[in-house]
Amino acid sequence: MSTSTDTTVRSLLDLRTWVAFDVDDAGRVLAGHDELGTLQLVEIEPDGARTPLTALAGRCSGRYVPGRRQVVVQHDTDGDELMQLSLLDLTVPPAEPVTLAGLVPLVRDERFMHVLQDVTADSVVFHTNRRNGVDMDVVVRDLATGSERVVHDGGGYVAAAAVSHDHGSVAVTGLSLRPASTLVRVSGPRAVGDGTVTDPDEHARHSQVAWAPGDEALLVESNHEREFTGIARVSLDGREWTWLVTDEAHDLRLWASPSGRAMVVGTVRDGAVALAVHEGDGALRCTVEVPGEGVPDVVWAADEQRLVLTLSTPTDPSSLHLVDATTGASTPLAAVEVPADVRASLAAPTVHRVPTPDGEEVPLFRYSPAGDDPALAGASVLLVHGGPESASMRSFSPVVQVLCATGLTVLVPNVRGSTTYGKRWYSLDDVRLRLDSVADLAAIHDWLPSQGLDPARSALWGGSYGGYMVLAGVSMQPERWAAGVDIVGMSSLVTFLENTSPYRVAYREREYGSLAEDRDFLLEASPITYLDDIVAPLFVIHGANDPRVPLSEAEQIRDALAGRGIDCALRVYHDEGHGLAKRENRQDAYPAAIGFLRRHLAR
Repeated sequence: MSTSTDTTVRSLLDLRTWVAFDVDDAGRVLAGHDELGTLQLVEIEPDGARTPLTALAGRCSGRYVPGRRQVVVQHDTDGDELMQLSLLDLTVPPAEPVTLAGLVPLVRDERFMHVLQDVTADSVVFHTNRRNGVDMDVVVRDLATGSERVVHDGGGYVAAAAVSHDHGSVAVTGLSLRPASTLVRVSGPRAVGDGTVTDPDEHARHSQVAWAPGDEALLVESNHEREFTGIARVSLDGREWTWLVTDEAHDLRLWASPSGRAMVVGTVRDGAVALAVHEGDGALRCTVEVPGEGVPDVVWAADEQRLVLTLSTPTDPSSLHLVDATTGASTPLAAVEVPADVRASLAAPTVHRVPTPDGEEVPLFRYSPAGDDPALAGASVLLVHGGPESASMRSFSPVVQVLCATGLTVLVPNVRGSTTYGKRWYSLDDVRLRLDSVADLAAIHDWLPSQGLDPARSALWGGSYGGYMVLAGVSMQPERWAAGVDIVGMSSLVTFLENTSPYRVAYREREYGSLAEDRDFLLEASPITYLDDIVAPLFVIHGANDPRVPLSEAEQIRDALAGRGIDCALRVYHDEGHGLAKRENRQDAYPAAIGFLRRHLAR
């Protein structure tokens, strides 16, 4: 790379991030900022003054305790995802950001996870696998006495929990054993019968569950008996569904206000989300001013007159905006400072549909490099998202922008199995349809010449499930791909399921197939099965503490390829888990991976 390009790459990887976590009664915003290298807590006063609160070794998040100057802090150790909960007292604002020693232990047992779900004036609600290491219980802990009561112990994987307004019941969202499906149960006095709200056997996603006013129903983002997600009011016995806001062509997202009397609804269109405020009955109140097409997240203020918006667009790393919930007008609150020369290099995507041999069309975003590098003209990198129950969105990606800055065209698809394009599309890779998703990579490769791109100089890049897709592409389509960058990917679906954390096994089997019944197909769909066919060089990145995809998945592909003389570089980060959370590690790994791609894709 030229000196100027190298400087741009370093500047891009050095950009900071903002995210809003909570708003208190006085209008103070609890935010996350990664000035120290990982996401740490910062408090923003109504007048804009900022106070750094934490300086932990790893990333953290938090919520205010309503009515008190306290914060519940969630943190883990080196990316192990064994979340612990602590209290930060802000009665006297800290003169310096506090370390772990400055936090008051609240719920700590580093053998297990304790995931923060809700905070009331008197209690903290979390889910934990401490009962047996596998099943997740929902626990309410009294902040004054420390006493705990288990409000849900029905087994399985808990995704979210919301406390009723009378603080007596909890609505629990869990993963069902159907692919890409969830279920809702209510525990406590409000439960009807056994508490089941949605059918565990239904192929449907229910999320962002909140209590409606009066605690007699739930507000749910769901695709129950629908192709696209809508916003519904659901009776506690699950028998009555009243659709409040729907769209026959797009998925909708929900952020309900604390009382449930208002809600922000997002409409997802090709990776960008447009926002509007609705009344609790679904009536439109106003649209929200969003400065640019991208991906927002919403935090409601307790008084419901305001909300704080975290926004990321392809050319805006992140920014915070204070929004009037009555008019939708927004005011900037915080933003990432991007040097002018770096901002000039940022690429915005164009939207495409790629035809496949079986008649489908793969949604895809194309990012073109700002400058012309003759050595890389026509070369491309196909970046595949993780999940697989996820989607590539039009948000800021430092990896995409760095690849573009170095002169490469970046193609970001939503292969079959991706969400935000309806139930049919995300169901097209379930279990024994897995290899149809891999075939989408070949269809995109066949499409390259029509876009003026050289099919002989195209590489794959992906993390987690995207890392699996990288390995699947270079092993099952060896004649197509010139190189691959695999980040925390699975090289064998069999050993992955055998060695992943116990609490994850059943819910990964629902998507990929079970070891007991589908082992033959899991072997067929495993990249390592086609080891002898791999010819493309690989750059592999992995965190030593990864609880999802064990380090052994990277080590076994490295060791196997080394025996065949294939160029396979492995970088292991011993203070990371499932991906790279620390800036210094990203600044070490990504330039090396990009240099690797340049060597193999340059003319």
